[in-house]
Amino acid sequence: MDRTLVLGLGGTVDYELTWDASVLDRLAQAHGVRRHELTATAPITDERSLLVAVLAFVASGTGAERFVASSDVIEDFVSHFAYEITLGGTGVRAGLVLDALGLPSVQHLVSIDANVRRLLPESIGYICSATEDTLDPHLIVQYPVGARVRLTDGEVLSPAPNRLIFANDPPNRRMLLSADLAASLSSAGVFLVSGFNTMQDHDLLEQRLVELQRAMSTLPGDALVYYEDAGFYTRGFAETVRARLLPQIDVYGMNEDELQEYLGRSVNLLDTADVIRALREVHMIIPARALVVHTRYWAIAAGPDAGRHRSALDSAVRVAATRYRVGDGLTAADVDDTAAMPRHGGGEALVVAVEAALPDAVGVAAFSLDVANPTTVGLGDTFVGGFLAGVVRSKESV
Repeated sequence: MDRTLVLGLGGTVDYELTWDASVLDRLAQAHGVRRHELTATAPITDERSLLVAVLAFVASGTGAERFVASSDVIEDFVSHFAYEITLGGTGVRAGLVLDALGLPSVQHLVSIDANVRRLLPESIGYICSATEDTLDPHLIVQYPVGARVRLTDGEVLSPAPNRLIFANDPPNRRMLLSADLAASLSSAGVFLVSGFNTMQDHDLLEQRLVELQRAMSTLPGDALVYYEDAGFYTRGFAETVRARLLPQIDVYGMNEDELQEYLGRSVNLLDTADVIRALREVHMIIPARALVVHTRYWAIAAGPDAGRHRSALDSAVRVAATRYRVGDGLTAADVDDTAAMPRHGGGEALVVAVEAALPDAVGVAAFSLDVANPTTVGLGDTFVGGFLAGVVRSKESV
C-alpha cells in the first residue's frame, strides 16, 4: 500500500508516573483521605482531589480519562514521583506502533514543543495547526493488580491492572485543524480520527466537525476511516460527533470502559449472555458498519462490514499483547513471538459463542500472559495501531 496513513487529530506530551505505593501511602496520610471520600466523579481542583480520584479508580480496577482544573495540579502531583516524559494521543501512539512495524505515517497535531520534536521518530511526518510552542502535560497513572494503598481508616486494593489519564490541555480542547489537512487526506489510504473527547465547547465542536468534513471530502473513495471513541469528558458530545461523522466512518472503536459508559451498567466480559446483550445494545446506539469493542479478554467487531476486518482484529490483539508484555520498545519480531503464546480460554469460548449468536460479528480472543510488570498505558492506542497495520498488510496482499 503506497498511500499515506494520516493519524489525528491531536497529540500530547505525557508524564508517565512510576507507580510507588509508598508515596501514595504518604500522600493519603498527609491529606487524611478516608474510604468514604473515594469518588471518581468529583471535580479535580487540587492535589488532594486528584489523589482521591486516583485511589477511587484503583479501588475499582477501572481505567478512565478525566479533566483537571489546571496543569499546575498535575505538576504538583507528579513532583512526588519518578516519571518519564513520553508522547501520547491515540494518533501518535498508533503511529509509534506503526513505526516499530516499519510503516510510516503522517500525524495531525494541534500542539508542539521540544519534547514532540525530540521524541517523534523520523518515519513519522506531521502537520500542525499550532503557531507557537506550548506544554500542557497529561498525567498517566498505570497501576498493577494487587496495588495496595493505606488510608487513614483502611486501605484500597486494586482487583485488576489499569491506566488513568488526567489532563487540562487547551490546544486539544480547541482542536484547531491544520490548513494542510485536506491536502494530506487527498492521498490517504487510511485516516484515523480521535481526540474530540477532550473538547468542552459544543458550538466549537460543531464548527470543527464541519471543518473536518470539508477536509475529508478530499479522501479517496476507497480510503478507510477509523474512529476511536475514547473517554469523552462530556459524554453527550459523543452523540454530536456520531451525528456528523458516522456515515463516513468505516470502523468505530471503543474499549471496555467506554462500552460500559454507553450502556450505563457494568458488563461481565466473560459471560456470553451479558456480552451478547451488551453488543446488541451498543450497536443500536452506534449503528456503525463495523463497531469494534476491544477488551482485556477479546476483541469483537459487529456490523455489516465486520467480517472483512478479522485479520486486522487479530493484528490489533497481537500488537496490543506485545506492548503489554514488552513495553514501548516492541519490535515486529516481538509481535511474531506473541503469536505463538496461549490465548485466553474464556475469551476463546466467548468469541465462539458470540459468533454463533450474532451473524454479523467476528472476534478474536486476547492472549493469556503472566507478566510481572505489564504496560497498561496506551494499550487501546496500540490496538488501533495494530489494527491499521493489519489493514495495510491485507491491502498489500490483495
